[in-house]
Amino acid sequence: MATTAPTGKNAFDRVVTDRGLGIASGVMLAVVAVAVARGHADWDRISWHVWAHLALIATALALTPVMLIRPKGSRSHRVLGWVWASAMILTALSSLLIRDTNHGNFSLIHILSVWVLLQMPLLVWRARKHDVAGHRRGVRGIVFGALLIAGFFTFPFDRLLGHWLFA
Repeated sequence: MATTAPTGKNAFDRVVTDRGLGIASGVMLAVVAVAVARGHADWDRISWHVWAHLALIATALALTPVMLIRPKGSRSHRVLGWVWASAMILTALSSLLIRDTNHGNFSLIHILSVWVLLQMPLLVWRARKHDVAGHRRGVRGIVFGALLIAGFFTFPFDRLLGHWLFA
């Protein structure tokens, strides 16, 4: 099968490297871990939905640097890619069960969950078609938007992780 190689770099690719996204994901995981550790007094009041969501997102965050920094295309990359994709899908699904901050309703961040659920099958399809450039763009978009930007917004506005981290 023909492999589509990335051609040219757009502005995002020139500024944000795979290594940079990997490092940022590792930093985000560390900040989440510190927040969870600092919130130990509240652990017994946290629903299983939130614990599942945190465990799944921690899995995705931990695998992201490995996936982005190590060589691509190997058997281990494909196996870990399935684990990462599963963690991302389950993270998005588990987020749909978390509606504590909006009086039991969905919030704007749930749009991102639907976006992830739509994008993940496309990432897998692109990888299976050997569309390297499309797969890479999609993964980088998910990492930047769903892991890093969305993750950043879990800390302010008196959300759980922000409360734990800054209390």
